[in-house]
Amino acid sequence: MAFSADSFPWGEPAPDGSRYALLEGRRDVDGALFTYAFFIPAGFWDAAHWHSRDARVFVLSGALHLGYGDVLEPESATVFGAGAFVLVPAGARHFDGSDVDTVIVGVASGVWTTHYVDSGVRPSAGTVS
Repeated sequence: MAFSADSFPWGEPAPDGSRYALLEGRRDVDGALFTYAFFIPAGFWDAAHWHSRDARVFVLSGALHLGYGDVLEPESATVFGAGAFVLVPAGARHFDGSDVDTVIVGVASGVWTTHYVDSGVRPSAGTVS
C-alpha cells in the first residue's frame, strides 16, 4: 500500500472545510495502529479538545498552529512548519489550526476518540466521540 499526498483517499469535507483520510489500519480496534491524514484549510481553528490515545503528527505541508489548554487562544499557539514532528499525549487538552492550507499525517492507536472541552462545539472532519 502506498499513497502520494495528491492521492490520499479524502472523505467528504466537513462544513468547516476540514477533511480526513484513513490511510491504513483501524482506529476502532483497541491497540491497533492506524495512520491518518487531516487537511486544515486556511483560517480554520479546531476548538479545545483531547484524544484518548497519543498522536504522533508530522506536518506534511503548510504550518500547524498548536496550543495547549481548555480555551482556544490562537495567539498562544506554537507554529510547526512542513517537516516538523509533534507528539500530542493522550488526554492533553489542545487546540489547533492554521493560517494557510495545511496537511498533517498522524499515527496513533485505537480505540481513538476525540472529546471537545465544550460539548456544544461542532466537531471537525473525521471526529468520532
